[in-house]
Amino acid sequence: MELIEMMQNRRSVRKYTQESIPEEKIRKVLEAGLLAPSGRGRKPWEFILVRDRQTLLKMSECREGSAKMLAGADCAVVVVADPEKTDVWTEDCSIAMAYMHLMADSLGLGSCWIQGRLRNAPDGRTTEEYLRDILGFPQTYRLEAILSLGMPDDHPAARSLEELPEEKIHAGHYE
Repeated sequence: MELIEMMQNRRSVRKYTQESIPEEKIRKVLEAGLLAPSGRGRKPWEFILVRDRQTLLKMSECREGSAKMLAGADCAVVVVADPEKTDVWTEDCSIAMAYMHLMADSLGLGSCWIQGRLRNAPDGRTTEEYLRDILGFPQTYRLEAILSLGMPDDHPAARSLEELPEEKIHAGHYE
């Protein structure tokens, strides 16, 4: 399969079966994140792999309205970063997330990006504070996002290249 076909096929999956993901597939998802490029090669990210069902259930309440799929996920990868390593840590973490998202889909896994940075938990804390209390990452580290992972209950149809918003491409200057 060509990369463009993988990109067309990659969709957010929020409903999972109860089937466990094989360890080798989880490892490949994490390796994809570690292979992501970063500004000046600083690699400011750290990945926290969460497999414990009770922890995933608690994490599903980390964000107003948008993290419920964690309760049914087989696992999740929480991406945090040391902002002292680089001022482009958010971009670097986003690239790592995108690599893991694409790898998950290429392996037949369902995944969903759950934005954590600049989001709030229902209890009034930030999503970052809420997850730090559960996962124990350093106070100086910042949360970027969570990637939920599971065997897909259903996979949305691939996107069509004919549906792409070509008007967003500007040749030479903005028109």
